[in-house]
Amino acid sequence: MQAYQFSDQQFIAGHWLKGTSTHTLNNLNPYTQALILKLQAASLVDVDSAYSAAEGSFATWSQTSASERKSFILRVLDIIKNRREEIIHWLIQESGSTRFKANIEVDAALGIINEAMTFPERMNTQELQSTDPGRKSYVIRKPLGVIAVISPWNFPFHLSMRSVITAIAIGNCVVLKPASDTPITGGLLLAKIFEEAGLPQGIFSVVAGLGSEIGDYFVEHDTPKLISFTGSTLVGKRVGQLAIAGNHLKRIALELGGNAPLMVLDDADLDLAVELAVIGRFLHQGQICMSTNRVIVDAKIYDAFVEKLVIRAKNIAYGDPQQEDTLIGPMINVAQVEKIKQIIAQALQEGTKLIVRGEIQDNVVPPHIFIDVNPESCLAKEESFGPVLPVIKAQDEAEALRLANDTAYGLSSAVCTSDLERGTRFAMQIDAGMTHINAITVADQPNAPFGGEKNSGLGRFNGQWILEEFSRTHWLTLPHSTAK
Repeated sequence: MQAYQFSDQQFIAGHWLKGTSTHTLNNLNPYTQALILKLQAASLVDVDSAYSAAEGSFATWSQTSASERKSFILRVLDIIKNRREEIIHWLIQESGSTRFKANIEVDAALGIINEAMTFPERMNTQELQSTDPGRKSYVIRKPLGVIAVISPWNFPFHLSMRSVITAIAIGNCVVLKPASDTPITGGLLLAKIFEEAGLPQGIFSVVAGLGSEIGDYFVEHDTPKLISFTGSTLVGKRVGQLAIAGNHLKRIALELGGNAPLMVLDDADLDLAVELAVIGRFLHQGQICMSTNRVIVDAKIYDAFVEKLVIRAKNIAYGDPQQEDTLIGPMINVAQVEKIKQIIAQALQEGTKLIVRGEIQDNVVPPHIFIDVNPESCLAKEESFGPVLPVIKAQDEAEALRLANDTAYGLSSAVCTSDLERGTRFAMQIDAGMTHINAITVADQPNAPFGGEKNSGLGRFNGQWILEEFSRTHWLTLPHSTAK
């Protein structure tokens, strides 16, 4: 089995072609800054070609049998299993993933692919009870058509696969625009895998290009029936506006930013709480929408929690993402490093106490922990998307709940307590799409609904929920057959 090779080519309508934009994407290793690939960017013409091919292929692909689509997904699954180390290598090189995180990401992708294998047979017809005794009533589930996917750079392989494999499994065609920082793991790598698995031409295309050149056009185009976007709330809101502003209303599935709280109640196991905070915040450098963006701790145990947290944080391995024990690797790019520096500087300027810090170099930001954080500060209110952890003191359980909900976001959350009934009562009052008791905020299962409230997005991914997002229902009535 030869390793995949990538050159200066896009994957459009089943063919490897050079992009026609005058711009190039310089794909850099976040840790070493070495050039991985210089890619000629996709242009508006390339977007047109990809959408045209997908539209032309839909009539045929949507009519393929469930067994044929399931067989394709099974081949994809086998290829990924066989090429696991190769995929991990690319995730480390291109997205700055640590080996620990890259393995988590590949497992997550395998999980959603396994779930997608059930989708072809779940596109069924349901008979309803008819209020008209002379007629039968049915609901038929159908694929939508062409789905446009815009994927992020933080979990590029999994979050591209999550939408793409689901869409293809139920008979849709897909055009994927990966993030400019991760055109390989977020797009071209999927194209290689699907090509090896024998996906017919035209069903899937990848257009890697500058958002400033093709981003709006990709969304506004008349062809796609749904826009699946994962990324920041700011960009996601624009995607939503563009999707409903054109000639044809489009569906949108938006997974956006978060400000996930971990609430540590006064009866919590402190060692567990500390571990939840460390993994929940510092996995993949905090560059996860579900990352623990703040820890809210009951005043009765606050000092003891902070003491244990400091000891644990000083033992966090950071630096080279290739090393087995590294938890914190490089930020995705220099711009993200500068953003984190500004967040740290502003917090210090406001007088917030920084008790864990380290030297920032090679795009690696060591863990930074602030305590006694003002819940009204930007540090507490805004998503940092980096290895910066604010710890907030709550006077009691009621204040902890109020602080947890005092945010414009509502994606993930977690509660740490020794009393599961108490934890459940508390969790049910949190205004978020997901809450985990005695687990990290960064939790995901392929058959469970993934999504948020408020500014954290619209719709749900995974399992039955993404199947419903990516398909449509058609009501059909007909008279009972009559004897001739």
